[in-house]
Amino acid sequence: MKKWSIRIFLVLAGMLVLGAAAFLIYAQFQYSPSSVLKEQVDLASIETKEEGLLFQPDEPNGKGVIFYQGAKVQEEAYAYLAEKLSAEGFLVVIPQLPLNFGILDVNKADAAIDSHPEIEEWFIGGHSLGGVAAAMYAENKEDKVAGLYFLASYPAGDFSSTELPMLSIYAEKDGLLTTADIEKNRKGFSPDSRFVEIAGGNHAQFGLYGKQKGDNEATIAPLDQQNQVAEALLAWMNEN
Repeated sequence: MKKWSIRIFLVLAGMLVLGAAAFLIYAQFQYSPSSVLKEQVDLASIETKEEGLLFQPDEPNGKGVIFYQGAKVQEEAYAYLAEKLSAEGFLVVIPQLPLNFGILDVNKADAAIDSHPEIEEWFIGGHSLGGVAAAMYAENKEDKVAGLYFLASYPAGDFSSTELPMLSIYAEKDGLLTTADIEKNRKGFSPDSRFVEIAGGNHAQFGLYGKQKGDNEATIAPLDQQNQVAEALLAWMNEN
């Protein structure tokens, strides 16, 4: 009986090691900034601090934005959007997350908040799996955030009984998170939520990192989608 217990333990341990190895290999294949982004943003000039990539406004409005990137997407891929928000007075922080997976360090937003006491209101959110991670943070620390936003994402938890302002921006041509998925998960949002559809947009163009496996072709240009996302985010944040 003892021998069988040892064999079962070894088999389970082996499966765990193989699973971890497979995940690490999977995580190495990442999405990097596209040529479109590099034409718009000087990546070498981006300020990097302990809390992550930092985009400081010339004329601060006292509000900050924390952005969790999509799974396996390098944080620089969202620099164009960050610069658009920063130009309107928002301090923007894109945390550097383990293996670029937000769910591996949900509380990384604390570093941004603690490092910038001058910020009176923080809005947190993210793209795809990053939005899920941001919601996990907000669910436990709602007192620290003024609003929660999602780009092609939705909360895994239930915010329906809260008064937290929430924004969902999704895309008509998204091949990874369909409009049907958004409708199905509306029940998890707070009553004070806004939903914005980007006509012709797709999943990958919520960042600028090129095409993504499983996604549909967009019928609008990447910068067009980025500008629409920035406009929707700014309008919502300025109202909350």
